[in-house]
Amino acid sequence: MYQFILVLIGVFTLAIGSILGYFARQSIARKRADTIETTLQKKISQTKKEADEIISKAREKAVQIFEEAKKERETQHREFFKTEKLLLRRENVLAEKSSKLEEKEAEFLQKVQRLREIKASLEDLKQEAVKNLERVSKLSKEEAKKELFEDLEKEQQKEIIEKMEKLERTGFEKLENRAKEILALAIQKCAFSQAQEMTTTTVALPNEEIKGRIIGKEGRNIRALEQATGCEIVVDETPEAVMISGFDPVRRHIAKIALEKLIHDGRIQPARIEDTVKAVETEIASQIREAGEKVVYDTAVVDLDPKLVQLLGRLKFRTSYGQNVLLHSLEVCYLAAALASELGANIKVARKAGLLHDIGKAVDHQIQGSHTDIGIKILEKFGVEKEVINAMKSHHEEYPAESLEAVLVQTADQISGARPGARKDTLENYLKRLEELEGIALSFKGIEKVYAIQAGREVRVFVKPGEVDDLGAKKLAREIANRIQDELRYPGEIKVTLIRENRIVEYAR
Repeated sequence: MYQFILVLIGVFTLAIGSILGYFARQSIARKRADTIETTLQKKISQTKKEADEIISKAREKAVQIFEEAKKERETQHREFFKTEKLLLRRENVLAEKSSKLEEKEAEFLQKVQRLREIKASLEDLKQEAVKNLERVSKLSKEEAKKELFEDLEKEQQKEIIEKMEKLERTGFEKLENRAKEILALAIQKCAFSQAQEMTTTTVALPNEEIKGRIIGKEGRNIRALEQATGCEIVVDETPEAVMISGFDPVRRHIAKIALEKLIHDGRIQPARIEDTVKAVETEIASQIREAGEKVVYDTAVVDLDPKLVQLLGRLKFRTSYGQNVLLHSLEVCYLAAALASELGANIKVARKAGLLHDIGKAVDHQIQGSHTDIGIKILEKFGVEKEVINAMKSHHEEYPAESLEAVLVQTADQISGARPGARKDTLENYLKRLEELEGIALSFKGIEKVYAIQAGREVRVFVKPGEVDDLGAKKLAREIANRIQDELRYPGEIKVTLIRENRIVEYAR
């Protein structure tokens, strides 16, 4: 029982303790809750306060932004109104200008219309005036224009002539100076001494007695010599000299050398003559070949046929107006090559054409035709280049120059042949050339007198002033020069000087 009571007391105590603990815990919990709620209330209050401050600041900021935006909008409105007013003013100005332009355009169109009407009326008046002038003058428009131009030409011919002469003189002087420089340089490059040679057909004799031995008994020696050489031996009254006549220069030279050898040996009889001539022919053939080979080697003209080289060597015994043709060809070769190097032409073609330009003279005494045509046939036969043939065939202007090299060969040929002392002309040819020069000039109308002077290098022509005016004199001089150039063959150039002289005589009394 006691234990039961103790148990009850314990249970009761436990229940009371539990109740007290519960209430104590509830009390503690309420206290804690009050504390948390207070804290939360504080935080909420603080948060509200901060939120109110933020909202207040945001409102203030918003008000400030709104004010600024308002001010900016007002500023933009003012600028817009200002721009609008400016545009309106400009629009008004443009409208005024457009209106004025329309007025001016209308006025301009009216003026254009009036001008057209005036032009049409002027054209009618012009046509009427031309008709009246044609009716009064009895000349058509073209006839009046022609007559007017003729009058103007006559009035201004002096000025025209002076200007023409000035232009011609200026251009000629420049070209002449440049040409002289080129020619002088080319001649200087290839200058070498060249003695003038003539084919001598006269054999000097030591005495008159030798003539009888040359003729021989009943003329058998001279007949044997003529038969062996193909030349005619002329033994006349010329003291201590015998003449050799023949068309072949090589045979003539063989006859001369053979006769000289026979005279030196003293044994002149038919058998000896034949042996001597054969020996001389062999010697001359060797000299011809050596001369051709030497020239080809000196000029560096390669790939020539041996027969063509042999023909080239024959020119050693050929002369033209006293000038040795082989030396002349050599000189033309060097001059043409030097000119080609100065002017940028084909040096090889110029050199070869210059060397072969007179190759026809080696056989021109055997074949009919000019030496130029014969030379063309020879070069074609031996397969020489076409450009070389074209360059050599116009050196005497028988054919037109087809290339710059042709002009250079022609120039070099004239330089070599026309230089002082290069050639000798016969008196007959000299007088004939002078007569032909004067005859050509006298064949024109209005010529009073003609004189050929300076060994045929200049022609002075005196015209009748009443028949030939200044402009006509200029044309006449050119026509005479062209006629001489077309009809005559001559080395160098011929100067045509035309003189028109007016003499007016008055007497003071």
